[in-house]
Amino acid sequence: MDVLFVNIKELLQVRARDVNFLSGAQMKELPTIKDAFLLVENGLISDYGIMSDCPTVAIKTVDAAGKMILPSWCDSHTHLVYAGNRENEFVDRINGLSYAEIADNGGGILNSAKKLQETTETDLYNQSKKRLEEIIQLGTGAVEIKSGYGLTKDAELKMLRVIKKLKENYPIEIKATFLGAHAVPAEFKNDKEGYLQMLITDILPTIEKENLADFIDIFCETGYFSVADTQLILEAGKKHGLLGKIHVNQFNAIGGIQVGVANTVLSVDHLEEMRDEDIQALKNTQTMPVALPSCSYFLSIPYTPARAMIDAGLPLAIATDYNPGSTPSGNMNFVVATACIKMKMTPEEAINAATINAAYAMNVLDKVGSISRGKIANIILTKEINSYNFIPYSFGNHCVDKVYLRGNEI
Repeated sequence: MDVLFVNIKELLQVRARDVNFLSGAQMKELPTIKDAFLLVENGLISDYGIMSDCPTVAIKTVDAAGKMILPSWCDSHTHLVYAGNRENEFVDRINGLSYAEIADNGGGILNSAKKLQETTETDLYNQSKKRLEEIIQLGTGAVEIKSGYGLTKDAELKMLRVIKKLKENYPIEIKATFLGAHAVPAEFKNDKEGYLQMLITDILPTIEKENLADFIDIFCETGYFSVADTQLILEAGKKHGLLGKIHVNQFNAIGGIQVGVANTVLSVDHLEEMRDEDIQALKNTQTMPVALPSCSYFLSIPYTPARAMIDAGLPLAIATDYNPGSTPSGNMNFVVATACIKMKMTPEEAINAATINAAYAMNVLDKVGSISRGKIANIILTKEINSYNFIPYSFGNHCVDKVYLRGNEI
């Protein structure tokens, strides 16, 4: 759709297209234009600038007086496709059980896997599309969605086919990740190697044949999958055209970041536990660190040490980790606010982490993540606010007035 936004109080994240991601001190820089216009043609950002240079065009005009426009949020780490919920485990944690204790009692990922295996593809799609519609209304314009709650060939492929159907039916940018190595299912309890070989020989060829995933992921963590397992899965993914991502350093630092960097993975995600050697390993690489602050909030575990990482010169992206067990929320507005409140990121750093760096972390930077000519017009029109600092400041009341995907109001 063609639309001209006029009298924009401030247009945020205005960038040339040749910016890949922002690191260190660069993350404090947020280019903006005050008293601006934004022209959208054929669903793409066509032009922008100050109001005195605004063109006269006979198309729909939106008066954005008192409001701001920024690129829609990019959520580079979610498990949005799942069945049911785990609210009982939420109560168990309140009553003192740890994440590990809940998992040992049959909860956690295996609980979600059992529910998903028993859910039809149609029901799974209908549950998931409601979540997708909700996050779009909250300002998310690009999202990565993982499998990993199937843990059988049929259930993992069912998840990936649901993600593919969502991608076909909604205008939001969607990337799919194969996370079969999320946990070892009960039937392989004493044969982890057998389970990994099943993922590699039985599932990956079908994924490639049906074009069901963009990335491959693994939970590199004590009690789940080792560094050697991670190397095996990443190498297998490469052979089938899948870029690597890793769940790593959530509860323990065991060398997963180093193997990720050695394999040039696109992102390393979680990072609640970071050693100096982990920070050093990420310097001057093309791997994006991704923090998941609402997971830390929900589980009451440490937050990713954003200040230490950014001050050391690293880039950083932030995402929701939307899932039924450790983050039952896909609200990127809360993630941005929590990054500022709990991780001491500045509003500029948090907005950069949730837009341009997050777009890089899910390989859609050529399409979204900034206000740049030729990019898709996935944008947020805020309510009337004093400054963009109000976005994280007003953490319980999101500032989104309207959301536009490909120039169309949602």
